[in-house]
Amino acid sequence: MASYIPVPFADVGKASNDLLGKDFPVGQTKFEVKTVAPGGVTFNVLGSQDNKSGAINGELKTKYVDFKNGLTVTEAWTTGNVLTTQIELENKVAKGLKLDVTGGFLPSEGKKNAKVGVQYKQLGFNSRAYVDLFKGPTFTGDVVVGRDGFLVGGDVAYDVGAAKVSRFAAAAGYTAPEYSVALHAQNSFKVFAASYYHRINSDLEAGGKAVWDTKAEKGAKAPVALEVGAKLYLDRDAFVKAKVNNTGVLGLGYTQALRKGVKVSIAGLFDTTKLDQPAHKLGLSFVFEA
Repeated sequence: MASYIPVPFADVGKASNDLLGKDFPVGQTKFEVKTVAPGGVTFNVLGSQDNKSGAINGELKTKYVDFKNGLTVTEAWTTGNVLTTQIELENKVAKGLKLDVTGGFLPSEGKKNAKVGVQYKQLGFNSRAYVDLFKGPTFTGDVVVGRDGFLVGGDVAYDVGAAKVSRFAAAAGYTAPEYSVALHAQNSFKVFAASYYHRINSDLEAGGKAVWDTKAEKGAKAPVALEVGAKLYLDRDAFVKAKVNNTGVLGLGYTQALRKGVKVSIAGLFDTTKLDQPAHKLGLSFVFEA
């Protein structure tokens, strides 16, 4: 395998995280509608209701992409009255370079935030840097280098106002066509994680993750959190997922494409150590695309 553009630092181990985390809409009912206008503007409406409190949250998002000039403008408005605008310019100033400006505003409280970022990627190299102008200001940067399937990277955040490093992390991994593995040292090297993902065949995927928190309470019965899961395609329109962790919590999910652009997911988390108690969570998700 020759040189390639490695994934951003945040996506190291993504295959395993998606297998264990996505398609489990537990504890809530989610609704998403995504449409694309003739002019290329994408409209996305997201809504969710918490099954316990009944609280409803939503977001309206619009996205305009000018492929010719490498320009993307995204605007969002939430039910919490948070307004967000993001402007991205990619491959215009230089090949592999993306400039990013994001601003947010909460009118009711007068709160605002702004981030300026840059990403540069080439064969064997992917780096990002952001400055949060109203928080600190804080500089965040990460870099990943890779070759022949291997990759290694680091992430650091620096509080300019306090003149100190607020956090740092490192990761390493290997990716092959059928499987991938990743190692992480997070939260300033206080949390360590290892994960793997394996596409066994065209219908079956499996993965697992182990996390060790060095700051966990001493004497804990399980100082390492372990979770394994699998995904099985029943046909081209449906799949089931299952996962279980070392505390006995079992997750089950079923996703069905009812027709082109319409998908429904049903999931639940069940505490197998308390089957006779109401300690379980169910959830439902609807996605419509046109």
